Order: sequence, then C-alpha cells, then structure tokens
Amino acid sequence: MSRIIIFTGKGGVGKTSTAAAHAVKAAKEGMKTLIVSTDMAHNLSDIFMKELEKEPKEVEKNLWALEIDPNYELQRYYGSISEAVKKMMSFKNSKDEEAFDDIVVFPGMEELFSLLKIKEIYDENIYDLIIVDCAPTGETLSLLRLPEILSWYMEKLFPIGRVAVKVLRPISKAAFKLELPNTTALNEIEKLYVKLGELEKLLKDREVCSLRLVTIPEKMVVDETKRNYMYLNLYNFNVDGLYINRILPQDIDNNFFDKWKEIQKEYVQTLEDTFSNMPIYKIRWYPVDINGVECLYKIVEDSLKDKNIFKVLKTTQSEVFEKLDDGYGLTIKVPFTEKQQLNLHEGDNELIIKIGNFKRNIPMPDVMRRYSVSKAKFDNGILTIYFNEESEVSE
Repeated sequence: MSRIIIFTGKGGVGKTSTAAAHAVKAAKEGMKTLIVSTDMAHNLSDIFMKELEKEPKEVEKNLWALEIDPNYELQRYYGSISEAVKKMMSFKNSKDEEAFDDIVVFPGMEELFSLLKIKEIYDENIYDLIIVDCAPTGETLSLLRLPEILSWYMEKLFPIGRVAVKVLRPISKAAFKLELPNTTALNEIEKLYVKLGELEKLLKDREVCSLRLVTIPEKMVVDETKRNYMYLNLYNFNVDGLYINRILPQDIDNNFFDKWKEIQKEYVQTLEDTFSNMPIYKIRWYPVDINGVECLYKIVEDSLKDKNIFKVLKTTQSEVFEKLDDGYGLTIKVPFTEKQQLNLHEGDNELIIKIGNFKRNIPMPDVMRRYSVSKAKFDNGILTIYFNEESEVSE
C-alpha cells in the first residue's frame, strides 16, 4: 500500500523544495518514490533540472517525477464528456470551435483530473511513497474539497438527469437542434461519480494520506497558515506536520540581519506555541537557489533526519459522530475560529457549516433522518452540535 503526503502552503514559502527534499531522501533510502506537481505553474522540472513529461519520468534512482497535465488526463479518460458538452454548444465559426478544445468541461475540472491521476497512480500500487506538491493554499483548499462538493451535486442531480436526458434527447435534437449527452457520455459521468467517492475516501484515509503545512516566520504567512489549518480541519483532513522554512542561521555575522533574526524568532515562537500538538521541522535559509539533487539533499542533512518522517506523524479526528443518552452529537474541530465567523443551518438531510468563504455540506447518516439540531455550542475551537427528535434549536 502506497503512502501519500501532500504539501501545501502560501505561494513562495518553499513548498516545492521541501516536498522535493522529502522525495530525494525517500529515494536514497531505497523507497520507490514519485513526486507529483498539481500546480499549473509547474517548477519540478526547474528544481530537478530535467524536462518532465505527461507520465512519470525517472529523474534519479528510485525517484520519478510528474507534472500533471489535466487537459491530457481529461481527453485520455473522459473524452466523451468533453465531446458531449461540445455538441451541446453552438459555434459561430471554426475558430470558436477550436477555442473550445482549450476549455475544460467546467470550472474546477483541471484540479479534479489532477487528483484523479493521483488516485489512478495509487491504485496501480507501483510506488512506496507518493509526494504531492500542491498549488498555493487557496487553490489547494479548492482542490481538496472538490471531490466532496462534486459528489454532493452528482448525488442530487445525476439520477434525475439520466432519466431526463433519455426522455428529452429526441425532442431536444428535433426541436432545438441541441444534442444532449449520449449513453457513452452518461456512463462516463457515472464512472466519474463513483471515482469521486473513492477519491474522497482515499484523501481522508488517515492511515494512507496526510497533509503537511509549509510556512515561513512572517506575520502574513503565519496568519494564513492558521486559516489554512482551520479550513483543512473543517473538511476533516489529517494534518500531521508543520515545516518552518527559511530560518536565518543565528551565526550569520552581519548586522544587516540582526533585526530580521529577532522578527523571525518571534514568529517561530508563535508557530511553536500555536502548533505545539504537532511535529515541527525547521529548515534554514540558504544563500543560493535550491536546484538539483545535491542541494535538495543538503536540506535533508540539515533538517530532515527524522527516521519516521514518512510515517503518519500524528492522527487527528476532526469530526466525530457519537450516540448520546438523548440523541446524537457531532463534534468538529475548527481551531483559530471566532464564534461570529460560524454560520450553521440544516438543509435537506444535511448540515451546512459556513466559515468565511468556505462552506461544507455534511450529509446526515440514515439513522439521523428523523433527528433535528436541538442546540449547538462553540468553545475553544470545537463546534459541538446536538441532535434529538425535537425540532427546537437553541443557541
């Protein structure tokens, strides 16, 4: 069974070099390793100083690298979906039709097919370790919550949609010159729906997949790291490590860096206090660009000597349903959140939680169908929601 480690963080904090250093360490220790980039602004090829392709390419002994091309993955596996959408659109000229070929089926598809590629690689069971270099924080959050969001929509719409398409296809073609998706496209959509469920399960499998945050000791980045961690908890992902990058060595003999070192010391302490329940790794600042395996291994020797670093370092359960004497309770950990930021209400057999710009729809188990929210409380970063068979809700 492969192990998956996903690295994320604000753009420019050294996320790619940190992920690549782990890949180099694993390969040198004899683990068959793949490092994957889901960031559209790929730079793995720059770090390894080798041209990468649309399929994994060996860059060192035991080490393969891949920069995912989501459009290539879409056409390779789900060309019928793209073709079906193309047939539903009217084009004024051939140039418009050609331009469509550069458009993925709908917003978010690029990220989705990056994840599906990782799931496919995992299922092949070729590698001992898969390291994922994700896009900057906001894009990573959008990426990781896609399977859950799309599964929710497809569960709501697909059964009705399949029947409606079957009934309306002859009418739409004759009356509106609109060609609805054929059986092949519908079958691919159905397969996609199944894979979304499997993908979501894989990303939240705490024995296989964990996320690690990369940050630097600067105020704005520290604040974003806290928010990132809070949102990852909201969506029930396992975060098991923090990397503080670009720490200035204390032995630098230059007055220019004195004030900078003091500022860094303050924010390193803040991060250590804030994430005291999590393994923390400190990576020093280097005066040269990190390119090539030798430079990456320098990071390994300086900062990544932990022999357990590829294991799941910490297992957290951010979301727990439990049976109570008078009903059920749901506990969700959302650290670094203020009560006024939380918005909670019930939908159709689901619970909807909104924090800032992020919203999560949590489907209720079948046993909960006759229960309603009776009260909710938020204390010290933990949201607890109580359910009973009464409809009254209290604050």
